[in-house]
Amino acid sequence: MLADVSAHHAWPGPGPGSRPRVGLSTSSVYPESTASCFELAGRLGYDGVEVMVGIDPVSRDVDALVELRDYHDLPVLSVHAPTLLVTQGTWGRDPWEKLERSAVAAHRLGADCVVVHPPFRWQRSYAQGFVEGIRRLERTTGIVFAVENMFPWRGPRNAEIRAYAPGWDPTEGDYDHLTLDLSHAATARQRSLDLIDAWGERLTHVHLTDGDASISDSHLFPGEGDQDAGAVMAELVARGFAGHVVLEVNTRSIGSRSAREEALARALAWTRAHLGVPAMP
Repeated sequence: MLADVSAHHAWPGPGPGSRPRVGLSTSSVYPESTASCFELAGRLGYDGVEVMVGIDPVSRDVDALVELRDYHDLPVLSVHAPTLLVTQGTWGRDPWEKLERSAVAAHRLGADCVVVHPPFRWQRSYAQGFVEGIRRLERTTGIVFAVENMFPWRGPRNAEIRAYAPGWDPTEGDYDHLTLDLSHAATARQRSLDLIDAWGERLTHVHLTDGDASISDSHLFPGEGDQDAGAVMAELVARGFAGHVVLEVNTRSIGSRSAREEALARALAWTRAHLGVPAMP
């Protein structure tokens, strides 16, 4: 299946010295649909979309995603593999099959990155071979698999529950590519700037959001939490980061479509201003 990628429309990746492209995650418009995200992102001027493969049937239908991409003439920058608790049955029960299908989808859509969470602790065989398996998938598919930082689950009296294996923090893992999520860093009580410094060139992909030190993974708009999101953007520029910066925020509490659109437009303007990235022509 991966041999036919040249037959599909693809947008070129970032070249040397280029600035990041600013994308919109389909999760940022929930409870609206994947199709709504393409329409909103195109109309507001985002540079592309990250498809969160999940409960929306369209997000799991690669043919439908290709049609949306072509109709809106809007790149799919990245694919988020179905590795959430609520997507345990999406694209089968085998976690490796999920990742392989994510790579196939990325190829067909012209995306260059698959975002993946660390395994859950109860996925024992998957977790034991995860680090080596991710490297094998990158070699065999030609797609970057960027492992995302997560956070400890907290129980009564703030006790940490070990939910991920090898662990929720990929910093010490032998991964070549990592995704930084600012909300997850906040929930883990880490500083995103410290993670950027620790990861160096392994930082490949960014979920731009914000958060606080509560146990809730809040996915606030950038600048609303404790992660110094503006300083994070400045640090990306200073380091010459040329990956994708994808807005992944929670807009479920926004009551109307027009208010959601206005909030996402402001976030795009904020991000471009802090990155010094012009809009696509």
